[in-house]
Amino acid sequence: MSLDFDAATVDPLDRLLGVLDLAPGDVDRREELRHRIDSLWHGTSVPAPSGTRIYGGQVLAQALLAAGRTVAADRLPHSLHGYFLRPGTTERPVDFAVEHLHDGRSFSARRVHAVQNGQPILSISASFQEHQPGYSHAYPMPDNVMAPASATSAYEALAEIEDHPEARWWAADSAFELAHTSHPLFLGPDPERSDRQLVWVRARHHIDSDDMLLHRALLAFACDQLMLEPAVRAAGYSWLDLGDKVKIASLDHAMWWHHNARVDDWLLFVQDAPAAQGGRALGQARVYSRDGLLVASIAQEAMLRLP
Repeated sequence: MSLDFDAATVDPLDRLLGVLDLAPGDVDRREELRHRIDSLWHGTSVPAPSGTRIYGGQVLAQALLAAGRTVAADRLPHSLHGYFLRPGTTERPVDFAVEHLHDGRSFSARRVHAVQNGQPILSISASFQEHQPGYSHAYPMPDNVMAPASATSAYEALAEIEDHPEARWWAADSAFELAHTSHPLFLGPDPERSDRQLVWVRARHHIDSDDMLLHRALLAFACDQLMLEPAVRAAGYSWLDLGDKVKIASLDHAMWWHHNARVDDWLLFVQDAPAAQGGRALGQARVYSRDGLLVASIAQEAMLRLP
């Protein structure tokens, strides 16, 4: 199901694409930023679901784009490893200091620090590769998955709720549509606890760009809002409990891209939460295109504190 929006409002996806269009920065600010800098980029933020805390997926996507701007155009990111270090604020810009680690015959490596108020809020390392043939193998997509049109969309679940800012964000202000094949966690816990879920995800409308670096960055943006849902589901809580009973903060993020995929077509997230302990939980996802191609694998650990 596609979302209907007031034409007078700012389109959330267009707003996000504008934020991801980073501006070149002044590399002479090396001393101020206290990092080795080979190139510097400058970005702003989209509104957060609540308050002024920057959404982590946004900074992750921006850091990946900053790194990708410094490598050959025929080299796309195949892996990313990052740590969320401090909360950021949407009220101040973010600097992306890029260190050029290596450029080989097939691969390039970059390190990026996202800096705000003189302190890093995110640090990532990313590797890029030119397209090359090779051995191919992948886990198959699950059989008999509910179609996106039959799944429960966030819009359907939340459109009736008024005067709730987070419900408004998920239903209308998010740049992505979500459609759960099982009980969504927006309004209450899953009556049948499970550490697994299937979710369809896509951008809310067509993206007029074939730039696969941009589409891979947008996938990094989208996945951050989903990665810990299986752990919350298994624990018997919902997003209504966030902040009051459930406290979550992303700690690290790892991502591998296997094939090109457009984020404006439905992608299936096959997710699980294999472990939780010590106030932390691990979430994993395999991402498939609608025709069953495994396009990405993702893992994220987060602080998860329950009553």
